Amino acid sequence: MQVSPLITVFQEKQRPDVIKLWETCGLLFPGNDPVYDIDLKMNFQPDLFFILVIDGITAGSVMAGFDGHRGWLNYLCVHPDFRNRGYGRALISHAVQKLKESGCPKVNLQIRTSNTGVMEFYKKAGFYPHDVVCMQMKI
Repeated sequence: MQVSPLITVFQEKQRPDVIKLWETCGLLFPGNDPVYDIDLKMNFQPDLFFILVIDGITAGSVMAGFDGHRGWLNYLCVHPDFRNRGYGRALISHAVQKLKESGCPKVNLQIRTSNTGVMEFYKKAGFYPHDVVCMQMKI
């Protein structure tokens, strides 16, 4: 019997499965510490960290945030075994709706320049290139 997909708020017991999911989906890069990133999220807007569960399997995630000016999506992924079924768009829709409920007027995301394959996915989900340069300072 197949269980319907469910999008829930992250629970601590899911941490190992989420980290494994991020590894499988290629979201971890040198300088990214998934334990630290989850800890940060749990201390700021933990209600905006969503997990896709299918038949008891942690199959997707998205970390949303709102700084009072714009929303952000991070760590959006769907396990390769569950792709091309609308789950990525479902995660985006869910996160965007929660951001909208918080008064968020726009949502941004960042794509690594090496991840060219995902750009079409985001365009089909309603995102468009925005003429900005992303800069970073580690503190």
